[in-house]
Amino acid sequence: MFTRTHRTRMLAAAALAAATLTLTACNNGEGVDDEGASTESAATATASTTASPEASGSSKGSTGGAAGSSGGSGSSGSSGSTGSSGTSGSSGATGGSADSASDSSATTVACAKTSTRTTATAVSRPLNHLLLTVTNTGSKNCTLIDYPAVRFGEAQSVPPAFEDSKPQAVVTLAPGESGYASVLLSAADGSGSNGYTAKSLEVYFNAAANTAATPSLPTKGVYVDDSIRVSYWQSTMADALTW
Repeated sequence: MFTRTHRTRMLAAAALAAATLTLTACNNGEGVDDEGASTESAATATASTTASPEASGSSKGSTGGAAGSSGGSGSSGSSGSTGSSGTSGSSGATGGSADSASDSSATTVACAKTSTRTTATAVSRPLNHLLLTVTNTGSKNCTLIDYPAVRFGEAQSVPPAFEDSKPQAVVTLAPGESGYASVLLSAADGSGSNGYTAKSLEVYFNAAANTAATPSLPTKGVYVDDSIRVSYWQSTMADALTW
């Protein structure tokens, strides 16, 4: 009995010593290297995961800063572009074109046969009068200077003008506008002499003109005597028929 008990106690002591050795080895890091490595790796992974948002945030911050710089540059670039395009420069060019167009329309030349239409109309009042109408059919302003030099039929001379009919300014016709002059054909009281019937007419716009317009006369012609006179060119029909 004693022997069994003694053996049992020795076995228990041996088991306790083995356990003590195992625990000591555990504390000294022997025989548990794998478990320690796993724990360290896990800790490192956890630290890495924890640091990742900060790194990400830092990266985003850098990107945001870059974006901000880029936006600032874009704003500056836009401003530079606007300054470069130069709205005033465009307006200046347009203004130049407008001035050119204005200068072109303001150009004035003497009225000529090629850029006008001339008519001769017999009127009932005043008696024995013919109304000459010259219309500007060109694209530029033209002027009617002094008074028309008219020649009826085979007449060798041109009639004089009523000096009192001279206007204060030269008559200028814009495209589409008309100027007027009247012709006193014969004396209303029959006091004129050397009368004849004329069926053709030449109208020189002034005494210095080289070419003449040839407006049609009434089919029966017009009676002319040596009382014939013409008015200066006028801006209105009423002014022309005053003489």
